[in-house]
Parts: sequence; C-alpha cells; structure tokens
Amino acid sequence: MAARRARPVRVLVDMDGVLADFEAGLLRGFRRRFPGEPHVPLEERRGFFAREQYRALRPDLADKVTSVYEAPGFFLDLEPIPGALEAMREMNVMQDTQVFICTSPLRKYDHCVGEKFRWVEKHLGPQFVERIILTRDKTVVLGDLLIDDKDTIQGQEETPSWEHILFTCCHNQHLALPPTRRRLLSWSDNWREIIGSKRAAVQRDPSGRGPLQE
Repeated sequence: MAARRARPVRVLVDMDGVLADFEAGLLRGFRRRFPGEPHVPLEERRGFFAREQYRALRPDLADKVTSVYEAPGFFLDLEPIPGALEAMREMNVMQDTQVFICTSPLRKYDHCVGEKFRWVEKHLGPQFVERIILTRDKTVVLGDLLIDDKDTIQGQEETPSWEHILFTCCHNQHLALPPTRRRLLSWSDNWREIIGSKRAAVQRDPSGRGPLQE
C-alpha cells in the first residue's frame, strides 16, 4: 500500500511591493517626469492606491501619477525588494513547500503584463515564469498563505483558502492589525517561521486539497 504524507504548503507571493519595489519606483519616476509638482514622500504614503493620495494632494495629480506606472518600462525597471529574490529561491527548494507568484495586472494592461513576466525571468529565471499566476481576483486562487502588501483583499470568495500575511510597505506600516492577523515586516523577518507554522497546521489537517501519495 502506498505511503501517504501531508500535502505541501502552498505559498502565494505578491509581486509589486513584495518582490518588486513599486513605491520607490513610482516616486522616482514621478519626480523625474514631473519635477516641478508636489509629491508624497514614502514616509508619508497612506493607503494602497497612490493615485487617491495624489488626488487628495491636488486633483490633477491623480492622472499624472497614473501615467508614470502605466508607461512602458515602469514595471520592468523596478528594483527588487531587499532579500526577496533570496527568499523566493530558498522557498522554492524547501521541503513540502510550493511557491507561486500571484500578481494582479493593471486594468490598462498594455505594458505591465509582459513586463511582469520579463521582470520575473530577469531576476528569478525561467523556472519562476512557470510559477506566475496572473489574476485580478486573488480570492479564487487556492493556497495556504498569501504574502501581500495590500491590507484588504476582496473578491468572489468571501473566505479564501489562504491566510493573508500582510507584507509591510510604506503605505501600510501605520496600520494596526487585529490579533488574528500576521504581518511580515520585511524579508529579514520570520517568514520561515510563518511557513513552518502553516506547514504544521496543514499536516495536522490537510483538508481542502487531498494528501499527496508517494
């Protein structure tokens, strides 16, 4: 009779703000393109959507900041978040662990979709290109952990299969999370412990996706 073991823990990792430094790239691009306009320093960023904070600063700035991240080359030229590439490579070889990049494209997707794929190939190699999940609704993706800098993730599924780990970014660092929520301060933080605790929970109760056979 075939031996049974618990299924692997599946980790979904967001791209912008978690692997690629969207916020620093946006500020740099905005100041370069509109040097005479007021801007929002990273330490003053609040709220996931930069467009809305710039709109509050002055209504016409919303379209200007949007034009920066919709421009060709923006996503491809983003710098990696410190420690992100090393963490992804380590996760990829961890026992009983599956890691996927789960990222949402812009609605105006002309440049961002192709550039996201090229960014992953450039920084992580072709094997990770095969692990990209591109979706506007992350709640329908099956996983155990979602590491994401967006503080509230909603979609078709009211109770997604994954636990949302909030990755700290300039726009969410001020938020106080309830005791039931977990936060990752950076890739120098205890991400291995988070995955380990989830793996232990999965091994105790592998419901949702059936156990693997070997």
